Amino acid sequence: MSAFDHTVSDYQPAHAYWLARAAKLAYSDEAAIRDTVREWGFDRCEYFQAELDSSFPIEDTQAYAAGSDRMIVVAFRGTEPEKIKNWLSDANALVTPGPAGKGLVHEGFSRALDAVYPRVRDAVQRLRDAEQTLWFTGHSLGGALAMLASARMYFEGPQLLPDGVYTFGQPRTCDRFLAGPYDDAFPSRVFRFVNNNDLVAQLPPEPFHHVAAIRYFGADGKLREQMTVASGLADRFKGFSGDAFAPASDGVRDHQMDRYVELLEKSLV
Repeated sequence: MSAFDHTVSDYQPAHAYWLARAAKLAYSDEAAIRDTVREWGFDRCEYFQAELDSSFPIEDTQAYAAGSDRMIVVAFRGTEPEKIKNWLSDANALVTPGPAGKGLVHEGFSRALDAVYPRVRDAVQRLRDAEQTLWFTGHSLGGALAMLASARMYFEGPQLLPDGVYTFGQPRTCDRFLAGPYDDAFPSRVFRFVNNNDLVAQLPPEPFHHVAAIRYFGADGKLREQMTVASGLADRFKGFSGDAFAPASDGVRDHQMDRYVELLEKSLV
C-alpha cells in the first residue's frame, strides 16, 4: 500500500485513500478511533462530541484530531442523507455569514461546526508543536464541516493554511462569495470526491455552491479529474431511478463511505 507523504500538498492518490479511511473512522466510537490512529502511528488524539439542540435533525457533532511528530489529521463524522433530507432539499434554507464575513454558508452546517470548532482549533494549536502539516477530511455532512473548518482555520485565527482538504460526498456548503476566495486561497490543496450518482453531492440546490476541485468516479468506477455537464448527466442517468432518498436508491448507494474507500483503494493499483 502506498505511503502517505506528508510533505507534498498537491494531489496524491495515497493521500486520498488514507484520508478516506480517516473520514470513515470518524463514524466509530472514541475508543476505536484512539486505538486505530495509534496503529497508524499517531501518538496523540483528541476527540470532540457536542450535542445539538432539538431543532436539529441530527443529535450531535463528532470529530477527532490525530497528531504525530510529522502531521495532524482532523476528521469530521457525517450522517445518513435521510437525517438531513430537509437541509439538502431546501434552496431557501437559512444562511449565515461565512468565515471572516466572506460570503454566506448554510446555517445548519455552520451551527453544527460551531458546536465543536473552538475545541478543534485549540487542539490543532496544541498538537502543532513542531510545524506539522495539517490535513482535514470528512464524508457527507462531515465533508461540509471539514471544508468550513479549514476555511475558518485560515481566514480567521490562527490563520493556518492546511496542507490538504479531502472530502467525500460533500454537499454544497456555501455561496459563490465564499467558494471563490476559498478556491483562490487553497490552490492544489482541496479535493472534493464525488461518486457517480451520489445524491448528497448534488444538493442543496442553487444558490448554494461547491468549491471547485472535483475528482469524479464514473459509473465504470474510474476516477476522472473533471466531468463535463453533458457527459456527467449521461453517466449519472445509468441506474438512477425511484425515491432519491430511499436506502436502496442509486444516489444513496453511491454516497456510502465504504464505496469511496473501495474505489480509492482500486485507484492505487
